Amino acid sequence: MLGFRPFSDEQSRLLVGLRQRYESWIETERERAQLPYDLRRKTITGHDYLYEIRDRSGNGKSLGAWNDEREAAFNAYRTRKAELKDRAASLRATLAESAALYRALRLPLLSSDAGPILRECDRRQLLGSHLLVVGTNAVAAYMVEAAGTIALPDETEDFDLAWVAGEPDLSGKTVWDMLKAVDPTFTVNSERDFQAHNAKAYEVELLVAPSRAATLGTADRPQPMPLPEQEWLLLGRPVDQVVGCRDGSPARIVAPDPRWFALHKLWMAGQTKRNPLKRPKDRKQGLAMLDTVLEAMPHYPLDGPFEASLPDELCPHYEEWRSTTSFNRSTSW
Repeated sequence: MLGFRPFSDEQSRLLVGLRQRYESWIETERERAQLPYDLRRKTITGHDYLYEIRDRSGNGKSLGAWNDEREAAFNAYRTRKAELKDRAASLRATLAESAALYRALRLPLLSSDAGPILRECDRRQLLGSHLLVVGTNAVAAYMVEAAGTIALPDETEDFDLAWVAGEPDLSGKTVWDMLKAVDPTFTVNSERDFQAHNAKAYEVELLVAPSRAATLGTADRPQPMPLPEQEWLLLGRPVDQVVGCRDGSPARIVAPDPRWFALHKLWMAGQTKRNPLKRPKDRKQGLAMLDTVLEAMPHYPLDGPFEASLPDELCPHYEEWRSTTSFNRSTSW
């Protein structure tokens, strides 16, 4: 297959270790996130109270008058918080070692701006359940899934996420709270309210399929327009991989099934409404991804059942690709 180079044994071993270390670290971070921001003992008009502090400004609420039970809760909180802080620091150091080797071994890289967004999504347990990475940033995960490099750009200067939650978001501002936690300078594009950008002009675009639009909180931001073609990216089995960023940090990506990602890209390349500067890249990505699936991802079969599931809009693109490969199999729709 033109442009595909399998990973070496050393690269493959590094990827296994990176994932193991990342999972240990993110589990610790999630546990830390479940703890209160802080607990404090406060004296008010001569009486002591246990207070839960919610933010850096010191806002909080009283948990009641100080007594033996609340003192025990306070001490347990302090002990656990210190333990998790020490564990996270230790895991972060070993994770940094793996991430540095990842870059040295020339494995697929994400932009440094994408990493914090993905890690915050993962800390909040949003990846896969609520959000998928659907743009060019997903290519790095597909390379890891295929255990080899593809002659394609694997990063971009913007970030495409798809909202995929199956149940209504009761919190109401899941995406916006996540983005603001990453960078408080994020604002919504007043002319394109499905986009947000920060002070560095890094852009995040939110997409959604019509079947999932109602599950996004009405107060959440950005607010995407439902696109029928996004339904295709909900099909199949997502890819879930840990990759490295240019700044030496790791991040987890959950992206659509590579077969449907590829066909979606080919479909977009054929749309006259699509930015003409992006259409050649869409086509190149789509063709290369189908080639990669065929040669290096047998666990994503391009077989009869898959072919029979293709909607009419995608059949011509799939057939065109078949005609340019050594993939010779009779197909009936």
